[in-house]
Amino acid sequence: MTFDEKIHLYAQKLPYSFQEEVFDFVQFLLLKYEQKEKQDRESLSLSNALRDMEDETDL
Repeated sequence: MTFDEKIHLYAQKLPYSFQEEVFDFVQFLLLKYEQKEKQDRESLSLSNALRDMEDETDL
């Protein structure tokens, strides 16, 4: 049984109002993950830009 199937199986056992809470929490986690990924990409871009600047010769 896959992890997705296990989550689905357990969620089905919950009352509908709790299933809504599970869904809200999954959406929250996804948003948190996406924000962290974006922040990591921006940080990497900035560090690459700064590193490239260190390699430039002084004018």
